Amino acid sequence: MKIGIVSDSHGSYSHLDLMLSHKDAEQAELWLFAGDIAMDADYLAMVTDKEVIRVAGNNDWPGGRLPDYETVDIAGHTILLTHGHLFGVNFGLKNLQQAALDVGADIAVYGHTHVAVEENIGGVLIVNPGSIARPRDAANGSFMVMDLQPDKSPVVKRIRI
Repeated sequence: MKIGIVSDSHGSYSHLDLMLSHKDAEQAELWLFAGDIAMDADYLAMVTDKEVIRVAGNNDWPGGRLPDYETVDIAGHTILLTHGHLFGVNFGLKNLQQAALDVGADIAVYGHTHVAVEENIGGVLIVNPGSIARPRDAANGSFMVMDLQPDKSPVVKRIRI
């Protein structure tokens, strides 16, 4: 199953539209939205016919309409989806890795830093798609498409728009 992963759109529907026009985005069967800004996840759900699983980011507070994290089972994998700010991701990924282990997840998806990451830490694949609208690691925004198959390692592709 192909999963689209996006974060930190910060109100830029035009960047989401640009992302959705990419051929790799068209393959996504489901989207994970790792926070900042909640209304953008609503827009993504509206303009695609795909399910969008979403969590709140630090800029979505206060409001309380979205959870701080979700645990999702897909294709034999368990994913911890969060924005990351509550796990101190600006200072390292150990807390996020431990949180994933605590819920039995083999994958942790986060945002917040606006920097794309794909790293395996202690048996947990940790990914951050970077920011689609305000990247801090390149001139162009990014998103990811992850291919999940039962009993196989996830295959992650980062796409710059």
